Amino acid sequence: MKIIETGFNGLIVIKPTIYTDSRGYFFESFNHVAFQNAGISFNPVQDNESKSSKGVIRGLHYQLNPFPQSKLIRVVLGKIFDVVLDIRKDSLTFGKWFGIELDSETKDQLLIPQGFAHGFSVLSDIAVIQYKCDNIYNAQFERGINVNDPALDIYWKQGSTAPVISDKDLAQPLFKDAEYNF
Repeated sequence: MKIIETGFNGLIVIKPTIYTDSRGYFFESFNHVAFQNAGISFNPVQDNESKSSKGVIRGLHYQLNPFPQSKLIRVVLGKIFDVVLDIRKDSLTFGKWFGIELDSETKDQLLIPQGFAHGFSVLSDIAVIQYKCDNIYNAQFERGINVNDPALDIYWKQGSTAPVISDKDLAQPLFKDAEYNF
């Protein structure tokens, strides 16, 4: 696997080694020892999967302390534009966002440390996303930031596709009004 730094402390892109032959392909989507050997501390305890249609935007989601989650994101089917927002007050990249296209062809993954809000937009007809978390989901500590916050100016790469956003996500506060404790 190849590790690519993003300029955001702890946020890394992981390019797995993919073995292909006439039968198809094989790759390790997660190997605890390989991560440790690469200096990555990540111990997942929950595995999630979502399926969405083209135009769907989900996010920007996170959990407050004491239930923050690091996430290892990968696309099983399709293509997304994955976005993270640094909400760690002491970080040099606080209030800045990072975006990357992830797809089922390259199988690149994004390791998101605790203290980031996460979201994505679906660029393909269908996208299946799988992500491992290092802490369990806790609805009481779940929070979000509005995906349409003009101060963040996130370009979701929707083009002419009408965005599909849940009422819950549209009701999330702007970044300046959001609750976070990182």
